[in-house]
Amino acid sequence: MSECIFCKIANQEIPVPLLYDRDGVVAFSDLNPQAPVHVLVIPKVHHESAAQSAAANPAVIGALFAAAASLALEHGLDGYRTTFNTGESAGQSVFHTHMHLLGGRPFAWPPG
Repeated sequence: MSECIFCKIANQEIPVPLLYDRDGVVAFSDLNPQAPVHVLVIPKVHHESAAQSAAANPAVIGALFAAAASLALEHGLDGYRTTFNTGESAGQSVFHTHMHLLGGRPFAWPPG
């Protein structure tokens, strides 16, 4: 997808400091953090949503969770939240599969 900002980041067309880059996954800090640690974890392959990624290749979702666990360990998080916003009504604003990894503060339940 030539106009997808996350594809451009994944392909290093837009220079962003990467926190993780392996197994077809990259991660970088969110520009609008909602917690002390707020990382976006994305697959290098483009699908519009987590649902599309899961349908096309469920291993992609597993790779995102593996990356999130590794990043949480690197950041010393004793607990963390992972979230996919799937679809505009759920708050998805960039239509490329991405997981939010949030941590570094207590979270309430239910969210939002």
